[in-house]
Amino acid sequence: MLDKSRGLSVDCVAYDLEDSVSLNRKDEARQRLRRFLEEPAAPGINEVAVRINSVDSGLAEKDLAHVCNAPTLKTIVIPKVSSPADLTWAADFLAHKSSQVKILALIESAKSLSNLTSICRATPLLSGLIFAAEDFALDLSLTRTPSLTEFLYARSAIVTAARAHDIPSTIDLVCTDFKGEQGRQRMEEECLGGKRLGFNGKQCIHPNQVGIAQEAFAPAEEEVEWAVRVGIANEKAEKQGKGAWALDGKMIDVPVVRKARGIVAKAEQCGHDVDAIKARWGTQEPE
Repeated sequence: MLDKSRGLSVDCVAYDLEDSVSLNRKDEARQRLRRFLEEPAAPGINEVAVRINSVDSGLAEKDLAHVCNAPTLKTIVIPKVSSPADLTWAADFLAHKSSQVKILALIESAKSLSNLTSICRATPLLSGLIFAAEDFALDLSLTRTPSLTEFLYARSAIVTAARAHDIPSTIDLVCTDFKGEQGRQRMEEECLGGKRLGFNGKQCIHPNQVGIAQEAFAPAEEEVEWAVRVGIANEKAEKQGKGAWALDGKMIDVPVVRKARGIVAKAEQCGHDVDAIKARWGTQEPE
């Protein structure tokens, strides 16, 4: 499984030392993973992460000791983060080991949700929040439904807290349905729903889900075209001394221009040919 992951083209692969490893095989898993992390990084994987056991499990220290200074490791995923103490403990350990890795925190309980503000302020190493829906449902005795409305408050709270504290990554819940056309449709619906809520990524549990998530969270062609048009027209509006103007009959002001710039920047990262779109719309004028 470790070797198979090298063939993926993804933003991040998280290798798990927690739930997927039985208690009697933890040491073996740590050693195998450490050897794997000593090998050259796979070209298609932008970020290598390791999910350790929770801080209160008594296993986290061994996990971190084995992997924290591995050459290809960029991120530690900490599960069951219920208070800032979980993150400050990990940050102190990493500092002691002179490790430069970032931290992602799994939000998976009522307590963690109620402590979001203090969790977000716990350490500068925190670069993202991940919503763990299944554990959250267990903690609150919720029943997961296809609409995901039972998670709306939690998901919105996570995105809002991350944005308020300038935490760049917000990773949405796992889609548990991954087989066949039904799985593809469900995954796409969940990705687009998460994107509308403000998430900028999604957890994947099967390689079949990766392409769906990448396509859903990348700006659509029409979004990029709109954003480019806004940028071109805004340059002309500024020269004309206009603070607010219109495009396609809709008002454009500073917040909209900032949104457009963000879409263009993300489109460039995702491989859109932004220059070609600019060439097509070079004559765009503000209304």
